[in-house]
Amino acid sequence: MRASASVVDDAHELHAVVPTEMGDLNAIIRVPDGTPLPGLVLVDGSGDGDRNAWGGRPTWLADAGAVVLRHDKPGCGGSPGDWMAQTLDDRARETLDAVRTLRGRPATAGQPVGLYGVSQGGWVAMLAAAMEPAAIDFVIVQSTPATTPAAQERDRLERTLRREGFEGHQLDDAMAWVDERARLVTSDAPIADVIAVQQTHAREPWYAPTLYPYDDAPSLRFLRGILDFDPADVLPLVRCPLLVLLGAADPIIPVRASIEGYSRLLPPNARSGAAVLPEADHGLFVAEPIEGVDRRSQLAPGYLPLVASFLAEQRR
Repeated sequence: MRASASVVDDAHELHAVVPTEMGDLNAIIRVPDGTPLPGLVLVDGSGDGDRNAWGGRPTWLADAGAVVLRHDKPGCGGSPGDWMAQTLDDRARETLDAVRTLRGRPATAGQPVGLYGVSQGGWVAMLAAAMEPAAIDFVIVQSTPATTPAAQERDRLERTLRREGFEGHQLDDAMAWVDERARLVTSDAPIADVIAVQQTHAREPWYAPTLYPYDDAPSLRFLRGILDFDPADVLPLVRCPLLVLLGAADPIIPVRASIEGYSRLLPPNARSGAAVLPEADHGLFVAEPIEGVDRRSQLAPGYLPLVASFLAEQRR
C-alpha cells in the first residue's frame, strides 16, 4: 500500500503503485476536494490498457464524489507482467489488491470503497465482489453484458457480418463456424489445432470479419480462460449495492439480453438498480467525438447524475 507524494498534473493526482502477484502496477489516485470520500477503483475492459488511457473519466467520476484509482494492466504503461496470461479470476484478485491500496489512503478514511468496471471489467468487478464480499462495499458496472463472453461475441460477430452485407446461407455458414470455434476454444483441443481448423475457412468471404481477436495463439489462449464465464453464476453471490449502466445504442454488447439478465440477477438489495440510457453507446456517449467539443458534454445526460446519486448513498 505505497504511494508517493509526487504530483502528476495537478495537486489532485498522486502517483501510486498496486502490489500484485505480477509485481507493482503503476497507478494514479485522483483526490477531489471535500475528502474523505468513497473510493472507486477503475477496472478496465478487454485489451491492453494503462493508467493514462482513461480519457476524462477519472475526472468526471471524481467530480461525482469519489477518490478514484486507476492502474496499469500487467505489462502495460511500464508495469511488469502480462495481462494476456490472466484469467478473469486473476484480474479479480488484482482488483482486490487495488482496493486494499485505495482503502489505505487518508482521502478514503472511514468511507466505503467500491469498483467501477467497464465492459469486461464489469465481470471482473462482479467476481471480486463475490470472492471477498467484505472487501467490496459497492459496485458500478458500465456497458457490461449479463451474458457469457461467448454469447456476447456471437452477438457482436453476427452484427458485424450483417453490417457487411452477409445474409442467407453465407451468414448461416459464418455463424456455424463462430459456434464451432467457441466450442473448440473452450474445449481441451490444442490451440494449434484450433488455428489449423480456422485456416481451412480462409477462402470464405466471411473469414476476415470473423477473425479478430481469434487470429493468433496468445489471443486464443487468453480467450480460452474467459469465454465460458457466466455472470449468472456470480451475481447471486454479490451482496453489496450494484448499479448497472447500459447504453441503449451500444453496438458491442447484446443490450436486450443484458436488460433481461440483470432484471433476474441483480442482488436482493434495495440500493441496487439498473439504468438504460437512451441513445448512449458503449462509452455512454450520445455523439461521436468532434474536434473542439468537450467530450464530457457528449455523455448521456443522466449518466453522471446517476453515479453521483449512487455514490452519495454509499457515503458514510
